[in-house]
Amino acid sequence: MKWFEQVQAAEQRGDWDAAIALASAHAECYSTDPSRHNNHLWHMDLLARAERLSELAELAVTDVHARRRLNRALRERGMEAAPRTRAEAGDRDALYVLVRLLCETSRPQEADRAVQDLSPDDQYAHQIVARFRS
Repeated sequence: MKWFEQVQAAEQRGDWDAAIALASAHAECYSTDPSRHNNHLWHMDLLARAERLSELAELAVTDVHARRRLNRALRERGMEAAPRTRAEAGDRDALYVLVRLLCETSRPQEADRAVQDLSPDDQYAHQIVARFRS
């Protein structure tokens, strides 16, 4: 059985430790080898699916893929406070995640207020709110 088949089997069993260890051994952020880069994205996804958000948060300090996957995981879980805190710290992707989350839960006024409070000049954030209002 090849290593990626072992990862897939571990995923199916819910053996996140094994899946994560195997995937991370074949992963490299921004590798010139597309397979290693894809494995890095897979590794980030495994961490999120395993609910290892603290590990993703640690990696997110220096890894854009971890940051994006963390923000998406927070949105998927309907967690509003964490993206807001991350947006307040300057994470623009977290702002977009927060705005989408607020809009998706029928709170476009709160989304607009978040944009005004956190990044009033961010045109993309304004566009997200506008799309949900139309």
